[in-house]
Amino acid sequence: MSEAQLPSVRVEQARELFFGQGRDPAPWIAPHISRSWQRSRPVDHQAIDPEPMALALLRERREQAMRLLNCAQPELDGLAEHATGNGCVVILSDASGLILEEVGSPDFLPKAERIALQPGVEWSEHNRGTNAIGTALAEREALMVLGGEHYLAQNGALGCAAAPIFTGRGEVAGALDISGETVRVNQHALGLVRMAAQQVEHRMLLAEASGHVLRFHARPALIGTAREGLMVIEGGRIVAANRVALELFGRSWDGLLDLDAELFLGTNWPRMAHRRSLLTLPDGRQIATVMERSHAPAAGRPLARAPTNAPAPAMHEATAQADAVQPLLDKAVRVLNEGVPVLVNGETGSGKEVFSRRLHAASRRAAGPFVAVDCASLPETLIESELFGYDEGAFTGARRKGMAGRIREAHGGVLFLDEIAEIPLALQTRLLRVLEERVVTPLGGGQGVAVDFDLVCATHGHLPALVAAGRFRADLMYRVAGFTVALPSLSQRADRHALIARMFMESGGAARHLRLESDALEALAAYRWPGNVRELRSTLRAVVALADAGDAVTAAMLPAHLLGTPAPASAAACADANAFAAPPHAEPLMAITRHAIDEALKGSDHDVAKAARRLGVHRSTVYRHLARQRGKPPAH
Repeated sequence: MSEAQLPSVRVEQARELFFGQGRDPAPWIAPHISRSWQRSRPVDHQAIDPEPMALALLRERREQAMRLLNCAQPELDGLAEHATGNGCVVILSDASGLILEEVGSPDFLPKAERIALQPGVEWSEHNRGTNAIGTALAEREALMVLGGEHYLAQNGALGCAAAPIFTGRGEVAGALDISGETVRVNQHALGLVRMAAQQVEHRMLLAEASGHVLRFHARPALIGTAREGLMVIEGGRIVAANRVALELFGRSWDGLLDLDAELFLGTNWPRMAHRRSLLTLPDGRQIATVMERSHAPAAGRPLARAPTNAPAPAMHEATAQADAVQPLLDKAVRVLNEGVPVLVNGETGSGKEVFSRRLHAASRRAAGPFVAVDCASLPETLIESELFGYDEGAFTGARRKGMAGRIREAHGGVLFLDEIAEIPLALQTRLLRVLEERVVTPLGGGQGVAVDFDLVCATHGHLPALVAAGRFRADLMYRVAGFTVALPSLSQRADRHALIARMFMESGGAARHLRLESDALEALAAYRWPGNVRELRSTLRAVVALADAGDAVTAAMLPAHLLGTPAPASAAACADANAFAAPPHAEPLMAITRHAIDEALKGSDHDVAKAARRLGVHRSTVYRHLARQRGKPPAH
């Protein structure tokens, strides 16, 4: 037997021990694979590949991760060239393992889609078992998963190398991955994603920094590169640092964050602003440093350094205001960390799920899953099985191996019940019992399973009124509403100027170097926004799509209904305005987006790369648009 064949033989032996005999495979495989297989035991190793989530929901998740997407874009572009040349794909996921973006080899992309390795599918360990994305997120380190090391047998021909991406406070923000046929993925690919993840972290930390930014290294020539140490100081305390800084100081995030900067850096650190110097540390070591003052806001941080055509002064004042939701979030985190359920109440579109995801990310359960269940979208006949799961043969049409259920999937994390008021009255008793006993019994009478999770619920309704009307159990209301957060509508938010300015940049304004003029900002802030933040986000994306790179967006470029101006009456005028002057419901956002991409392609002689640069999006977005166009039936 050749030396090259030994790894696959060892993996086969490990699979036989673990899956066939239920024994410990540790002697035969890498420690991180062995640990991951043990964590993946609840996953059915013959599970069917899932379908990607609906495009509308995926767009929302991408918007929530816009900072990560923007900061990772240069690395996606760079790695895409390597991946295409090697028959692989490059993947960016968020902290939950949800694939946000995928680019690379046109030959391998269809193969990836056949095993659900595509945007809109979550590759966390609790969904897909051992895989490079989910296992890198769980292990918090760069690693490879090759062939049969994958937990699911259908992924046995896949080779993956992934590296987690961390924030300056040590929280996982996402992962970068290179995937392809097993023979295509090696230590070189692992090195590439590890280095790319470090670049993304460097860019994200600088984009978010507020206060003093200390750049340093033992070798002065490396200051200003992605290999430099970065430390952010606010109010005299160290509030963020990158992994290079941790290595240089021999510290962990827990051992560095929130320390008094003077105690750690010495009394002279404030005098170093805007000049290179040597800093003598309390232990006598000297390091080369550069201290800068960052003007990025602490709340509602921008995604990138301001472009050369910086926003008008009114924009700076707006973005410097505090995040009106942050005090609510701080209170909710403290309550949730004590095990008290949180109820988020607010109008439709006010950002209840976004708030709940922020709550999860800041809570003690941040490393665990965030399992969202939209109680309003599930048919009444499916809610019970979706929440509580079922055993094999529990009912006609049940999966052969049964289903764990969403409550069990939330074990170790946060269960988010959106629109909880829509749960049928008959099921409320069973839900109450689970919340009190923390034991789930699946349909079909299987054995109860203990679960441990924190609970966040949301509703746009008024639960006491529903209780009075007999539509909601009073005891369940008291159980889920341990602490209630009332999210303000967009028109009520004192920080809406700052919020609009930030969301404009996040919706593509920063990537395309657009400037939101003060008259446009005032018009947007004055509008009543009946659809709240969701309507605002859709409108801003349309405004950005129709602006040329480098434009100054004025009030005259906004949809007419925002200004209280009637839409053009004549058919010719409507055609010239491309229906954008009408209210949002008159022209679906998707149609506006398709039109913008088509116009960009025409203006770029159908050069996809040029069109993508013109739009400020990744090439894959344009390719997906073209693929959808090709898939349409011919017009008659």
